[in-house]
Amino acid sequence: MRDEPRISWSTFFEWWRMLPALVLTGIISGSLSAFFLVSLDMASACRANHPWLLLLLPLAGVFIVWFYQKYGNLANQGSHLLVEEIHELQDKVPFRMAPMVLITTLVTHLFGGSAGREGTAVQMGGAIAGGISRVFLRSPFQKRTLLMAGIAAGFGAVFGTPWAGAVFAVELPVRGRWHGRYLVPALLASGIGHCTCLWWGVHHTDYRALGLTQDGFWKMNLSLIGYAALAAIVFGLCGRLFVMLAEATPHWFAHLSPRPLLRPLIGGIVILFLVYALGTADYLGLGVVSLRENGFSIVSSFTSGGADPWSWWWKMLFTIVTLSSGFKGGEVTPLFFIGAALGNTIAMLTGQPVEVFAGMGLLAVFAAAANTPLACTILGMELFGLHYTALFALTCLIAYLVSGRAGIYRHQQ
Repeated sequence: MRDEPRISWSTFFEWWRMLPALVLTGIISGSLSAFFLVSLDMASACRANHPWLLLLLPLAGVFIVWFYQKYGNLANQGSHLLVEEIHELQDKVPFRMAPMVLITTLVTHLFGGSAGREGTAVQMGGAIAGGISRVFLRSPFQKRTLLMAGIAAGFGAVFGTPWAGAVFAVELPVRGRWHGRYLVPALLASGIGHCTCLWWGVHHTDYRALGLTQDGFWKMNLSLIGYAALAAIVFGLCGRLFVMLAEATPHWFAHLSPRPLLRPLIGGIVILFLVYALGTADYLGLGVVSLRENGFSIVSSFTSGGADPWSWWWKMLFTIVTLSSGFKGGEVTPLFFIGAALGNTIAMLTGQPVEVFAGMGLLAVFAAAANTPLACTILGMELFGLHYTALFALTCLIAYLVSGRAGIYRHQQ
């Protein structure tokens, strides 16, 4: 990223010239995210109403891997390709990445894979931005800016967090740093994507109703802050464990079978075994809300008894097996589940407020795994309100420092 201009009047002129491309990227990304979220809800509901679909998960994985082998080419690299493209600018992001990741993520969720949605939205936004930049833009600065704006639009639209989406996009390429010159266009695209998604009538989970209120803020004390700092170390180690397993497990699958088409077959069978061994399907799909009464989920983790002491581990295992064997989807929502469930467990063991530690865990494990502490702090402000901003910032920073340099996104510098 050495060709970046300094912030000056010429930079603002570059932004002005990019305005139509930024608006178009935000609108298309927001519309695709709205369609994706509605389709995802339908796929999850269909699986809940027809449990036998889970038995077809191994075959669904074989289809996904075959589909990418046949038509994907570089699109198979997913979000890693976007980060690499931000640095290298070689016009390698194919437009077909958007429909391919949309279709295959829906297939993953329809048949019961444990995956998220952020990766899909980010890849769709990045692919849209890449296609638009090839047609309308010329300079490296403009191309890089629009690519970050596409990532921001996808993230902001799918989570309903435009500020966090913008900061995530500019913090993502380089660990522990962010580039302010890209923030304004990223925020514009993210805001447009979010508003477009709302315009289509699609709304998001109301995390502000989960108990992190202003009344709780006034009950903060040194004991709570001390426990939060210790919990942040655990969150950081948890994020590091997720990254280590995400890096190692694909090699294990490759060792089990040199044929890529057999790996999702094995992974799907492992998921089936885990579901029947545990006697629950709570760790399939997104996990934002449970599809059964009194089930474990992100939302339930904000209440006492809303998570099993090992829920965080089981969700991690389900997600790692799903994504490492060839299924498609994101890591962020599963990381939310892992962090919230781990925070619930720590709070129950230490006698601290469950909702506060679940919220901290949700943010801090993601910050540790993605190397984006600032974006996660702002994400907490948008999801939960401003009352616990200082606590969120403390835990996200500690978790990020504890987790080390490795992250779920390759090619971060």
